[in-house]
Amino acid sequence: MAVPSTKPAVLPQVQEFLDRSHGLFIDGEFRPAAQGGTLSVLDPATGEQIATVAAATAVDVDAAVAAARAAQPGWATLAPSAKADLMWKLGEALEQRAQEFGQLESLDNGKPMGESGALDVPLCASLFKYYAGWITKLEGETMTPAGGLDMHVYTLREPVGVVGAIIPWNFPLLMCGYKLGPALAAGNTVVLKPAEQTPLSALRLAALMAEIGFPAGVVNVITGDGPDAGAPLAAHRDVDKITFTGENATGAKIIQASTGNMKKLTLELGGKSPSLVFADADLDAAVEGTFGAVYFNQGQCCIAGARVFVHSSIRDAFVAKLAERVRQVKLGPGLDADTTMGPLVSAEQRDRVNSLIASGLEQGATAVVGGAPVSDPALADGFYVEPTLFTDVTPDMTIMRQEIFGPVAMVSTFETDEEAIALANDTAFGLASGIWTRDVGRTHRVAKAIRAGVVWVNTYGMFDVAIPYGGFKASGYGKELGREAMEPYLQTKTVWIDLS
Repeated sequence: MAVPSTKPAVLPQVQEFLDRSHGLFIDGEFRPAAQGGTLSVLDPATGEQIATVAAATAVDVDAAVAAARAAQPGWATLAPSAKADLMWKLGEALEQRAQEFGQLESLDNGKPMGESGALDVPLCASLFKYYAGWITKLEGETMTPAGGLDMHVYTLREPVGVVGAIIPWNFPLLMCGYKLGPALAAGNTVVLKPAEQTPLSALRLAALMAEIGFPAGVVNVITGDGPDAGAPLAAHRDVDKITFTGENATGAKIIQASTGNMKKLTLELGGKSPSLVFADADLDAAVEGTFGAVYFNQGQCCIAGARVFVHSSIRDAFVAKLAERVRQVKLGPGLDADTTMGPLVSAEQRDRVNSLIASGLEQGATAVVGGAPVSDPALADGFYVEPTLFTDVTPDMTIMRQEIFGPVAMVSTFETDEEAIALANDTAFGLASGIWTRDVGRTHRVAKAIRAGVVWVNTYGMFDVAIPYGGFKASGYGKELGREAMEPYLQTKTVWIDLS
């Protein structure tokens, strides 16, 4: 008897979008790359090509930046209520197309529809609505000179100008909202470069913005790889700010490129986040929270709490429960209803993660779950990695020092609060962290001592459009989300008027 498929049919509008020619979106229209190059877009679940997109070069970057520069004064001076109305309409349109964008994201990135359609798309929509509200609330100040001068002094809050936004492949659509929301609300125009692995949702979003009525040139989307498209954008002398989310090595290159015209920068870089499970923790809650912290989005999260430090007295019970939870994972294509973990984004990423897993075994770690390449022949053509749980890890192992960006957890132990804090801080990164305890005093002491931009207590990975998020140390600088995220997209002008 045939087993009925759990895979929903691809929506007609999604298939139509995949089948069309995908040019660069510059000055309100789609156009081929100046040199005619294209890139293949693959379905990570099968390795098959699902679309082709234009491959931008420096000539196209110049055109996109020129369009953004020409459009910026008009966008900045457009009535705040008119800008807010467009942003709000964009949020509503995304909500109405959650299934469409969710399917497109799952096909492009590999993540299950339960994440893309139910989480990523609604959160992206809420970002545009949230920042629509800030447009009418940007205010300067009237100031009194401390020296008693007979002067009228006030400040104006003005947009930076043209923003180059370079986004990663792990949350393609959501990252569009992270960058475009505050940048547009502040009155800037944007040249957006999505990751070459996952460009489709950014292109579909650009088309939707044109349908809604955003002026030409306000948002431009250039698809292409890092050297040919990203690097010229980062170094462009007519770009006033770069906002980047991605790996540290690329972030360092962007810092170097920014010196040409002293660009403003916002960098959200890597993480190697700790999760501390104390002896008094609610064990079931800590296990479920840790599972989500490590394996959500196939582990392809910069906040992944994969360095798990557990008090020695509960170590065995914690590992047994977490191992059982990991064994329940169902690998499969993102569009399959029963899939709980999809493939990684590319063959390159799959091979990199498998190599790091192998290094853990070579250096003496024990794989309680996983630890070997996927053997299911039904998944052989996709970019899948077995969810893996390591114990017997030491701080010097590669898997404990290097960001893995895959479904891999490392469990170690501690004896005292002080040791737990030291282990948590023993990393170059400082993006996020988790604490599991019922002790209120310990909560505050440990949260204060951890050197990370976010500390979650008895939960993990919570985000809200109104709450700022960003890292310390090598995890970058600047904030995403909330009012604080708008600051890097604004600059203050001070006006002095002599009243004498």
